[in-house]
Amino acid sequence: MKQDLDALDVGQLNPLTPEVISRQATINIGTIGHVAHGKSTVVRAISGIQTVRFKSEKERNITIKLGYANAKLYKCEDDECEAPQAYVSFGSDKEDTPISPCCKKPLTLKRHVSFVDCPGHDILMATMLNGAAVMDAALLLVAGNEKCPQPQTSEHLAAVEIMRLKHIIILQNKVELIQEAQATQQYDDIKAFVSGTAADAAPIVPISAVLKYNIDAVVEYLCTQIPVPVRDFTSKPQMIVIRSFDVNKPGEDVENLKGGVAGGSILKGVLRVGDEIEVRPGVVTKAADGKHTCKPIRSRILSLHAENNDLQYAVPGGLIGVGTLIDPTLTRSDRLVGQVLGHPGFLPEVYIEIEITFYLLRRLLGVKTEGQEKAGKVSKLKKGEFLMVNIGSTSSGGRVTGIKGESAKVELTQPVCTQVGDKIALSRRVEKHWRLIGWGQIIKGRTLPMPDEEG
Repeated sequence: MKQDLDALDVGQLNPLTPEVISRQATINIGTIGHVAHGKSTVVRAISGIQTVRFKSEKERNITIKLGYANAKLYKCEDDECEAPQAYVSFGSDKEDTPISPCCKKPLTLKRHVSFVDCPGHDILMATMLNGAAVMDAALLLVAGNEKCPQPQTSEHLAAVEIMRLKHIIILQNKVELIQEAQATQQYDDIKAFVSGTAADAAPIVPISAVLKYNIDAVVEYLCTQIPVPVRDFTSKPQMIVIRSFDVNKPGEDVENLKGGVAGGSILKGVLRVGDEIEVRPGVVTKAADGKHTCKPIRSRILSLHAENNDLQYAVPGGLIGVGTLIDPTLTRSDRLVGQVLGHPGFLPEVYIEIEITFYLLRRLLGVKTEGQEKAGKVSKLKKGEFLMVNIGSTSSGGRVTGIKGESAKVELTQPVCTQVGDKIALSRRVEKHWRLIGWGQIIKGRTLPMPDEEG
């Protein structure tokens, strides 16, 4: 369905508006769980898109960067077509009313979702936390041929609980590799594992992602169990950047060079082609005395894309590519990850020190020693210790400069565009790896002055 900027009435938009849902995803679904439990394979089974795209990922057959893929979810409304067979998924560029492959009747578009495919390897936990910042719901993958829970199954579940994610669907994958009695036993193990967590009442769907067995049931649950999130279309736009690219090929002629592309999810408001934009913190420099200065990047939106679909305007939810006039050296290799994009003068402050109220987990998650999970206790924060702090899609180092009761001051190693009230995740270095130890909420902080001139 064609979008018309001239006819756009932001007040009338919602996540299921036909002009929106036919062109872009409006719900973000995370895929989480332990390494090699089938997260990327499930995304491919639903969307038809391979999220493992980079040479280093293909060689090792693991997700390293955040993967992403969009899918349209349809339902056959014919009374004779029963669920879950009535539910079908296609790629994002499928037409609005395709024909059902089973009953040959027209299908109705129910949802347009964006998958954020998180890496499951323990050393990539920071990347997973960056992805969790934009999720509305999650698919928790548990491999049927392994004991539940594996280390990152626990760690990822704890992470999405910190992000207050309430809508989780558990997928018991690789059931083609096990006997029925094993599957039943593991079902009980999963129920025991999630008891008392955000996934306590989550449905558990047995699937084979490789064979596409029961994928229609997953599509049904995505349409019926996950409510359409409430979105703010009328505020000034704010987009959280989780990927950024230089799309030019090596040796490209100067006249054919394209500006940098920022990929991410709009948190609120509507971005339009032609909008003037600002990216904060922008270009960060550190003087010899250790002081940081930030110069926000100013530019203009040349194009908006949701995978292969061109957009005239983009709304909250789903992963969007924003084509700009920014020097591509500033956007290549994910250099803008963690920054915030929006209209000039309407973005949050940039902080270099934050004061937080914090809550620590009782025990370490995701630590495995000699085949057993080591339930090490999380020790208290210490003044002077160094943590990794995840704020939105930003990972920054932070030194604890003061502790008083359940609040702490943290001096950040790099400036972060954020605001009071935002939630953060705290990780500590344990056995050479960063481990999730708790979460916090920003109550105040010290901001950096922003220069008035354009970048």
